[in-house]
Amino acid sequence: VQLQASGGGSVQAGGSLRLLCVASGRTFAIYGMAWFRQAPGKEREFVAAISRGGGSTRYEDSVKGRFSISRDNAKNTVYLQMNSLKPEDTAVYYCAAGFSATTVRGEYGFWGQGTQVTVSS
Repeated sequence: VQLQASGGGSVQAGGSLRLLCVASGRTFAIYGMAWFRQAPGKEREFVAAISRGGGSTRYEDSVKGRFSISRDNAKNTVYLQMNSLKPEDTAVYYCAAGFSATTVRGEYGFWGQGTQVTVSS
């Protein structure tokens, strides 16, 4: 599966952005999907994940209550709605596909190209 992420941009603190990740192919629904992010000089870290059918989600503690992951299997798309953005959310955001919706980066075999999110104070 090939993944194409978009929706990043520059916003002020407290603002919102919605990221999209569109997958190619007809087997999107078999994959757990996730978003990771990588800030300059830091490791790529887990942000959110969603199960194949969308019934189960997981979040990194610092984004709980602010970010929401969802998916539309008919459109081969996963979303990340980001509200109340903070400067520390600044990073390149990557979508990923794997056979389960875990928090572990190594469990995901397919990655998108990343989209930059910049939050200014």
